[in-house]
This record gives sequence, C-alpha cells and structure tokens, in this order.
Amino acid sequence: MIATDALDFRLLNEFQRGFPLVSQPWAALSEHLNCSATEVMARLVSLQDAGKISRVGPVFAPNRIGASTLAAMAVPESALPQVAMRVSAFPGVNHNYRREHRYNLWFVANACDESALGRLLHDMGSATGCPAIALPLVEEYHIDLGFDLSNGRRTRHTVGPAQRQALTRSEWGLIDRLQDGLPWVARPFQAVGDAAGLGEGRVLATLSRWLADGMLRRFGVVVRHRELGWRANAMCVWQVPEDQVSAFGHALAAQDGVSLCYRRRTAPDWPYNLFCMIHGQGREAVEARRAALADQVGLCAFPSAVLFSTDCYKQCGARYQAPLERAA
Repeated sequence: MIATDALDFRLLNEFQRGFPLVSQPWAALSEHLNCSATEVMARLVSLQDAGKISRVGPVFAPNRIGASTLAAMAVPESALPQVAMRVSAFPGVNHNYRREHRYNLWFVANACDESALGRLLHDMGSATGCPAIALPLVEEYHIDLGFDLSNGRRTRHTVGPAQRQALTRSEWGLIDRLQDGLPWVARPFQAVGDAAGLGEGRVLATLSRWLADGMLRRFGVVVRHRELGWRANAMCVWQVPEDQVSAFGHALAAQDGVSLCYRRRTAPDWPYNLFCMIHGQGREAVEARRAALADQVGLCAFPSAVLFSTDCYKQCGARYQAPLERAA
C-alpha cells in the first residue's frame, strides 16, 4: 500500500470493523493506539481529506433495507464520460465504475423498494439513451467485513438469508444521519442522536442490534482501496449451471484473495451468474490470482469473463430514503 506512518496504518487497518460503539469512541481508540483522542480525530480527518477513507460509519447489508441492484450499461466510448456523469448525479447511485467490456459502465443503484428501483433504472435509461440491465443479488457467499491492507485478505463470514427489516421513522432518521459517517466531535453518537431525535443510548443500542441481526455488515473505517495502493481490481464472472452455482460459489468464497463473492440474476445478453472481486497492487497479480482460483475451484470449464475497473466515477455509501407509507 501507499506509504503511511504506523498510526495511520493502524487506524486504517484495525478499525474497519469492531469499532467501539461507546459514548466517546475516539477516546476509546486512543487507548488502543497510545495517543490522544484529538490526535485520532485529526488523523482520520486528514485521511478523509486525502481521499484514503470515505467515512467512519455503517456498511449496510444489501436488500435488508430498501432494494438495490448491480446494473450495467453498454455506452459508446465517446459518450462514456457524459453518461457516467449523468448516472452519478442520481442520488440512488453509490458506486459507478468503467470496466473493460461491451457493458462498460457498472453501478450500484438503491431505492426504497423494488418498484422505486425499477423507476430509477428506467429514468436513467431515459436520461442517457442507454438502457440498463439489472443484475440483482440472488445469493451472497462472502461479505464485506473489512480489507486487510497488509495482504488484501478479507475477514470471512458465514452469510445467512437476507430478511428485509421494517423500520420506524426514527430508525430511518438515524440511517439518514449516518450516511455520510460520524461527525468529528468528541461524542459523535450523541450528535447523531440529537439530530435524529434519539438519545445517545438508543443510537448505540440500535447500532448494536443491527450488527447482531446482520442488517449492518460492519461499522467502522471505510477505506478507499485504490488510493491506498490496491489499484488493480477485476470483477470475475462465470456462467455456471444453476444447480451447481451455489456449491461453486461457496468453494470460491473460501479462497484467499477473493474480496466479494455472490450469485446474481442473469440477463438476456449477460449469461454470467457467479461473480467475485479480486484486488491487487497490479494487473498481473490479479490475473494470476484469478487463474489460480479458477483452477483450484474447478471453474476453468465454464464460460467466463474478466472485467478490470479502469475509472471510478463515484464511490460513496449507499443512500437510503424512507418510503413514506412505512415511515411511521
């Protein structure tokens, strides 16, 4: 990774999960790091200003609140910058990348429910002249619990079935206040609670409950891999028979070097249903790891594609808006 001092590295690497859900979290971190709470906040603000972290806050599991999908467009190369800008301008888009494929613009779209998500994708197609294919999650084998910056490994976690949560108005308010991360004050959960009309204790109890029931994947430092030296990443996909994809997905997810692994729905001209992400410090390392994984897991016989990301147009936390009829 890009050189940083020992304190920055520990902040980046050790607190992507297991972040202290206590009244004064910066002070709790300072006890681990043998520095002051003021220094902890100053370092994190500096890392955010440098683009190395996006925020300190929640990462929600997909489809536990609202609806989301991975989507793609086939955009003429000459129009790609303009189309990417228009897609990124939609508040429901939280990731937007250029990838090496006929489908060259890939983004994640979120809405309050499936109907609103469908309208969002339709509006994007109308605004850009490029219809989007939707590839919603079917089964997830390996989830995001943080990225080990020393070797690129992620913490493994058994994934249970997703169950959408029914949330109160105050819980929707809490989600809204956390979307940009914690504020840089001594008692950030109190500040968030005050803004959302909740007490500090209720905020901490709610976040702990969401972590326990899986609605939150993790709460902590959200790093930007490219800015920290992991500049090569590829979405690797395979076309696996539907009655075999789950077994191959679990086998692939168990291997080191796999960042994310999941099954997605196919589309008429997108036959691939097994996806994984591989990050590396160079393209050659990613290609080598992908080849080794395919061989180890037994995927070499299946049609496949490798889509390297070349440009990042938007990267932020998912934006959720309460459905009015449910926000009571």
